[in-house]
Amino acid sequence: MPLIRFTIRGDTEIVVQAEPGDNLLRAAQAAGIPLEGTCEGQMACSTCHVIVAPEWFGRLPPASEDEEDMLDLAAGACRTSRLSCQIEVTEAMDGMALHVPREARDMRKP
Repeated sequence: MPLIRFTIRGDTEIVVQAEPGDNLLRAAQAAGIPLEGTCEGQMACSTCHVIVAPEWFGRLPPASEDEEDMLDLAAGACRTSRLSCQIEVTEAMDGMALHVPREARDMRKP
């Protein structure tokens, strides 16, 4: 299973073992990473926004037009931003690095 590296709060790295076929949002949430995913992967919000490391961004399938529209609403969005609910985990993602923007809030937690 691929290992995915999430950086949260600017400097804390959490390595997550992700199941191929799952999406990055579910893998992150299972590891306690603060990604809300309000719409539960229906691409109706941007609360699962992550920033993909530049060296990994080009290896992902391109974002759909609908995903791009949702990213326009994401706090702290940049050129390598994606919605984690739209990225399906593959074995080729072993070692992928992602950053959870400081602006991210997980309203599921007190």
